[in-house]
Amino acid sequence: MPPTAPPIRAEFDPCATIPSLADLRAALRDDDWGTVEAYFDFLGHEDDRAVAAGVVDRMSTSQRFLERAVAAQPRSALARTLLARRYIVIGWDIRSAYTAEHVSAEQFQQFHAWLRRAEQLLIDVCAEHPTYAMAWAARLTTARGLGLGLSEVRRRHERLAEHHPHHIAGQSSLLQRLCPKWGGSWEEAHAFVHACLESAPPGSHAGRLVAEVHLERWLDDSDEGHSGYLRSGRVRDEILEAAARSVQHPDYRPGFDWIGDHNTFAGALCLGGHHREAAPFFRTLGNKATASPWEHVGDKEVQFLKHRRTALAKG
Repeated sequence: MPPTAPPIRAEFDPCATIPSLADLRAALRDDDWGTVEAYFDFLGHEDDRAVAAGVVDRMSTSQRFLERAVAAQPRSALARTLLARRYIVIGWDIRSAYTAEHVSAEQFQQFHAWLRRAEQLLIDVCAEHPTYAMAWAARLTTARGLGLGLSEVRRRHERLAEHHPHHIAGQSSLLQRLCPKWGGSWEEAHAFVHACLESAPPGSHAGRLVAEVHLERWLDDSDEGHSGYLRSGRVRDEILEAAARSVQHPDYRPGFDWIGDHNTFAGALCLGGHHREAAPFFRTLGNKATASPWEHVGDKEVQFLKHRRTALAKG
């Protein structure tokens, strides 16, 4: 009998597709702060540093490692910021992704306690290093979680944008705060993402924000008829125009964000039934996937592979 072909799988681990991130993770597991520090120093772009920091803060073993690093180098901006980011992840995992009415008082208490620990570290880093992008971006998340108000979140984003005007992780974080689920409005959210796109150079990551805001609006069950929102030809055309000005532009610099960029565009189009238009993004991706947006509609791997199959068949 002929050998059975291995099943087609989606690859969600960024370390499997960006080899240097695997080296970073290995250094964490080896308790090698020197290599971790050298790795972040080597990265030349803040967007790449943000992705690398995400690998660190999602590792459950990183908390003790980073606490030891901070104890050994208490003035290290990197060690303190990475530890603060880990505290944010711990807090948010306790809170969960449910809306506020489904989160208990005890969960909120623990959530806020972890965010306050993170905030104290970040306040000191930003005071000592006013241009430190990772710290200011993390403070956007703590401000949102602690309910510090939109004016304070905007102030922090302005401090970030003053030196890093197109920081995609920071822009995405502010977008979350501008959505109605966090007390904002769709008018504010759409205006923000279009302002980001208009001010960004051709080929930037900012086009992805347009797809993100449409996905957020589709997910918002407070909008009547939201399930058909992404099917709109107007929404489809906005997403495609944003892609043409970002990931499909000749000046696009992929960096570490490219997998997330293409998954976001592919997801926003597929979930609106625009599979033919999504095909180019899947051809670029191959089997490389991110949890969002696929996890919002079921098993992330099943959904990614199903929509990819349909898109490639049509496009």
